[in-house]
Order: sequence, then C-alpha cells, then structure tokens
Amino acid sequence: MAALAGALTLVTALAACGSSDDTPTAAESADASGVDLAAAGCPSTIVVQTDWNPESEHGHLYEMLGDDAVIDANKKSVTGTLYSQGKSTGVNLEIRAGGPAIGYTGVGQQMYTDDSITMGYITTDDQIANSAKQPTKAFFAPLDQSPIMVMWDPEYYPDVEGVDDLKAALDESGGVWRYFAGSAYQDYLLDAGYVSKSSQDSSYDGTPANFVAAGGKDVQQGFASAEPYIYENEVPSWGKPVKYALISETGWDPYQSEMAVRTADFDKLSPCLKALTPVLQQAEVDFFADPSKANALILKLVQEYNTGWTYSQGVADYSVDTMISDKLVGNGTNDTLGDFDDDRMSTFLETALPIYQKLKSPVKDGLQASDLYTNEFIDPSIGLS
Repeated sequence: MAALAGALTLVTALAACGSSDDTPTAAESADASGVDLAAAGCPSTIVVQTDWNPESEHGHLYEMLGDDAVIDANKKSVTGTLYSQGKSTGVNLEIRAGGPAIGYTGVGQQMYTDDSITMGYITTDDQIANSAKQPTKAFFAPLDQSPIMVMWDPEYYPDVEGVDDLKAALDESGGVWRYFAGSAYQDYLLDAGYVSKSSQDSSYDGTPANFVAAGGKDVQQGFASAEPYIYENEVPSWGKPVKYALISETGWDPYQSEMAVRTADFDKLSPCLKALTPVLQQAEVDFFADPSKANALILKLVQEYNTGWTYSQGVADYSVDTMISDKLVGNGTNDTLGDFDDDRMSTFLETALPIYQKLKSPVKDGLQASDLYTNEFIDPSIGLS
C-alpha cells in the first residue's frame, strides 16, 4: 500500500507537467559537472520514435525527462530537457508514441517518412527485411531478449511445457496459433517444424476476445512482460494464469526495440551518439533501480494520449519485475548493458535471410551483420548489478 500511495503521489505531482496547450521551453544549459550533449553535436531536440504506446519497456527513455516535460496529447508526444542522473545535458528529448499513434506504421518506414525523427526503435528482423530501401544502424539495445512469446492455457494443455510441444498439441486439438499478420517469425516456425500451416491464424488484433472465446483451445502471441498479468488480473472473462514461452527459444532471436538511426545519418550523428549512448545505458540502470517516477509519467501519458489502449500500475510493476526475472533486460554474456552480441547477430542474419528472400522482402544485396549495428559507442563499465 505504501508503494501504491507513493506511485499515486507521483502521478499527482506529474499532473503539473504541461499539457498540449503548453509550448516546450528550451533545454536547460548543460550542468557543468555532467554530460554536455549540445557540445557533442547532438540536435537541440533529440526526437525518438518508439514502437508502441508508452510502457515500462521504454522506461529508460522516460527516466531522462524531468519536471519541465510538456505533453502534447494531440501529437502523442512528450518533450522536455534531457537529464542524465538529474543533470541537464543541454538538449531536449522528444519521445513519440508508436503503434496506433502513427497508424501502426513500422518505425523504419516512419523514420524515412519524417526526417525530423533522430532515431527510433527497430527490431533486427525489420532491419534485415528493409535493408535495401530503408536501411538503419542500431547502436544501443535496451532489451537483451525479445519479449515476444506464445501463451497457452495450462488447464487445456496440461502436457505442454514449451514451444516444442505446441505443434502436436494443436494438431490434435484443432486449435490455432493466433498472431499478428506479417510476423515473419511465423514463416520461420513453419519452416523449422514448430507449427503446422493448418494451425496458423494471422487474425490477432491485440484484443483478448478470440482467445477467451476459444476456451483455451487456441494459443496466442503476446509480450511476456504484459499479457500473462493482464489476462489473469485484468480480463474478467478469463481471470486465470496462462503459461508462455519466448519465441527466442526457437532460434528466431532478434534484438527487440533497438535504438537505431537512418544509415545515411550515422556518420553525421556519430559524435552525438558517442556522448549519448552511455547516457542511455545509465538511464536504464537508474530506471530499474527505481522505476516509480518514470512509470508514473508513463501512466499519465497513456491516459492523456487516449488511444484506446489501457495500462495499469499493476502491468507496469509486473513488466519491470518480469523484464529482470526473465532476463529480457540484462548484461547478456558480459557485464555490459545495451551492447550487441556479435555471434548472435551473425547467426540471426543467417537464419533470417532465407525467410525474407522467400517473402521477397527488399533485402540489401550482400548484407552483412556489421551493416546493422555497432558497439563502438557503448561504455563497457555500465551494466546492471
């Protein structure tokens, strides 16, 4: 109760943040004892396009905003001085919502449509699929593992322990594996023998109605850091636990929500990225040390943006706990937060290329893993303890 009261107090305090009627002020001058992103050549406002509504998976971004943040409910964005551990960096940060806020357009496409965006959240598989026409280069990985999972009813399928068991179970029951249309990982799962063609159903629209109506017979895509809590606690027509397994366990193992820039802008932005990347790393460390203030802002933004999506304190808390417990966020194979594993990137490229070639996606000829990412700006001393 004390934690809840504290969170509610923070929400009340954040109500003082500006609304869409306010105009963002210029960033505070960089603190003399802190990081000066303006001097490093960063834009006066760093614009980040996210891949969904505000949520705890984006916590490191909202961690960098302070009390001068201004919310534009019409544009589904929030802008304020970019802080690093409470000190101004001399530039502003604008965080834009994705998903319904941009008509469900892919972040890469949005970045190439709107050149005011400095950087955006991209997944490795999307980078590969669009590498010929909309190339991007990632420089920071907030998530070490993709939260994309498949969930099932353990009462209906008591013998299913993981993804390996689902094909036989669905073939026998006649249930389907429901997923978002256009999800390339399903083509991989089909080729790799994890699902039958007859069991695939691309009608998932993000709502629980069909899963509930199936009475446990169907399995469904989701985020490990959200849906298990939501279905048990916030979907009254379901109201019981689900089990889940990460898709990354099958060998389809991209980085989710990497921070990336347009490839053509990489050299120009490199001085800025060199100074900014350790700030991003530290912001994520700070968020997981105490997510309360950033999550309070996230909850307020969801309410003000009013896209039809809901997000509760319970989901936010569950998300933070699950990202750590399931190692969705972590230091990977070393002591560093936010870097890319070279072998994993190379292996995933080898795995994904045949899928995208079959789908006739615009993949760059001769694409190399090194075209997709860099670790050159990562501070190896910054990691989760």
